Amino acid sequence: MSSTEPRRSIATVCLSGTLADKLTAAARAGFDGVEIFENDLIASSWSAKEISEHCSELGLSIDLYQPFRDFEAVPPDVLARNLRRAELKFDVMEQLGAGTMLVCSSVSPDAVDDDELAAEQLHLLAERAAARGIRIAYEALAWGRFVNTYEHSWRIVRRAAHPALGLCLDSFHILSRGSDPAAIRTIPGEKLFFLQLADAPRLQMDVLQWSRHHRLFPGQGAFDLTAFTGHVLAAGYRGPLSLEVFNDVFRQADPAPAAVDAMRSLLALQETLGVTDVPPAPELAGHAFVELAVDDVSEPRLAEALSGLGFAETGRHRSKPVRLWQQGDARILLNGNASGPRGSASVGAVAVESADPVGSARRAQRLLAPPLPRDHRAGEADLSAIAAPDGTSVFFCRTGAETGDSWLGDFTVTEPAGPGTGVTKIDHLALAQPFDHFDEAALFYRAVLGLEPEPVTEFAAPFGLVRSRTVADPAGRVRIALQSALLRRGDWAPKVREPQCVALSTGDALASARRMRERGAPLLEIPGNYYDDLDARLAPEPALLAALREQSVLYDRDEHGELLHFFTVVLGGRVFFEVVQRIGAYAGDGAANSPVRMAAHRRQREAGA
Repeated sequence: MSSTEPRRSIATVCLSGTLADKLTAAARAGFDGVEIFENDLIASSWSAKEISEHCSELGLSIDLYQPFRDFEAVPPDVLARNLRRAELKFDVMEQLGAGTMLVCSSVSPDAVDDDELAAEQLHLLAERAAARGIRIAYEALAWGRFVNTYEHSWRIVRRAAHPALGLCLDSFHILSRGSDPAAIRTIPGEKLFFLQLADAPRLQMDVLQWSRHHRLFPGQGAFDLTAFTGHVLAAGYRGPLSLEVFNDVFRQADPAPAAVDAMRSLLALQETLGVTDVPPAPELAGHAFVELAVDDVSEPRLAEALSGLGFAETGRHRSKPVRLWQQGDARILLNGNASGPRGSASVGAVAVESADPVGSARRAQRLLAPPLPRDHRAGEADLSAIAAPDGTSVFFCRTGAETGDSWLGDFTVTEPAGPGTGVTKIDHLALAQPFDHFDEAALFYRAVLGLEPEPVTEFAAPFGLVRSRTVADPAGRVRIALQSALLRRGDWAPKVREPQCVALSTGDALASARRMRERGAPLLEIPGNYYDDLDARLAPEPALLAALREQSVLYDRDEHGELLHFFTVVLGGRVFFEVVQRIGAYAGDGAANSPVRMAAHRRQREAGA
């Protein structure tokens, strides 16, 4: 971290485990400091002094002690009890070495709607805190009984007029209420004592439940945290950028990768603010290849299917059991080193064309993507590779005869590519993710590859709701659609729990489907009901509708263009191919047709195809 970068901190409540687990994970992920969540301290066997010493050993500062609740605008007897409580917490903070305490706006039934009284009592609290060398950061909870906006909390802090009393700004509390954060710029920077960051999906629900269960790390939700944080920094805030995320998944996940995910989100946010040294993302020009892990059972079936799709086996790796199948610029590698169940196949690696593969790898490592060591013989390409959250290898390469180090040079030519069936390139990948890793994967591909996220969509599939989010480069040359089942319980579930789709591009889907059928490709049959409904919904020209029905090609359109697409059966347990024709500027993935495709795959499996 350069001396000009804001420090990065994380609230212990973001992570799962004991306080010791959380502190270790935060330190290993590279955080500079932590917010000690009171419940974590209470449950710890360490004294406050021992916690302080442990943090010091880990290189972590304790930036905030939180939360202190229901203090202000109360009757005298309640105030007396609250001040006693505060003094005892100050004792703890002195042992911790924490200099700032978070005070949330009150939700107590004892509180009254009286700003003057609230300011008077907060002034008193700040006076006592200052005598102990402590500051008070007053925060407006979105569900505060009387104070629930930052504008209101600022009016009270300004009225209290004590140097040890300032504001804590929390992006969730502000953005969840739809408040305009631009006015933060008018608050003096020295009165902004602390900044807590959390993203979230847009939901229509009780804001307290929204906050407790659905907060996300920056970049994983729908809030504009770049603009929000920009306003705070423009006001002169110079404290840490700290994460405070309550999320049901993160609270039960392994804290080590969760902390890395959290740190990556902050680095990516800082990049958008121009306050970090993350190398820029080199331009991507498309998918170089997709590698399928196969064995001696699944490889012949995949090879037969690829042949039916018009691919030719054009090369064999000089030193590894890898075969190159190619049609146009679409390249599929069959790697015979599969480690899964016998007869299985899966996407083991994804390669993207980068204008600067070394620069892409450098950026990935700065964003905490684990590098993958690779063995290669003298004279073979030394490709940079990293591991995605689900274990998929991601390669950066530059394919082309003009480059002396092209990975294609690692293959001996077996036969030239044939006339094919019209496939020109890889259009996109659709990779199902475990539910707990969906948001992490979206942030990973977005940040590491420099892709832009599209809005999250949900659709009802035969086996439950499916969430989908696509990340793509601005030109749409690299597209990765991530999908996950929202809930999956019990034994009643699809056989293919995490399917993977390799989508191929063609300029004429109907012609490609016809040629592939003639070559014996294992294409998926679509029922007539779909076409009856398609006629009712979108009314394509009768001749087109008849051709779609005849070839089992699905259809979609939006205000930008049209999509024609069709699928193979599932191969090797979870992999299938899709062939797509985009007309105009259609940028989606035909999600509306996914339930029909899923049901067709189920019928195919039951029929033993």
